[in-house]
Amino acid sequence: MEELTKTEEKIMQILWKLKKGFVKDIIEQLQEEPSPPYNTISSVVRLLRQKGYVDYTAYGKTYEYFPVVSKAEYARLSLKKVLRNYFDNSIGELLSFMVQEKELPEEERQQIQEFLDKQKD
Repeated sequence: MEELTKTEEKIMQILWKLKKGFVKDIIEQLQEEPSPPYNTISSVVRLLRQKGYVDYTAYGKTYEYFPVVSKAEYARLSLKKVLRNYFDNSIGELLSFMVQEKELPEEERQQIQEFLDKQKD
């Protein structure tokens, strides 16, 4: 699966939220002023289709796009990349980093501990 640019990710976030939509729907959801040109967003969506992230249903010359890669699949891919590139594939190093960067509330610590305990069984 090919990596996405920031703009492509932003559009995918919108499509995951909408489940399906036309280019005009994506532009509305971007809530940018001024609105990006229709052709620009249309080109990005076509690139997402080439990369295998979206497909479409044709209604004449109009296309309704929908994601074919789930948000969970993309999150899994992204996390694996972060683990590989920044934490030597070590979940322990990632968790250690997260704890050092932010004070974990007791509830979150308990959730992590419960998860780890389940993994032992």
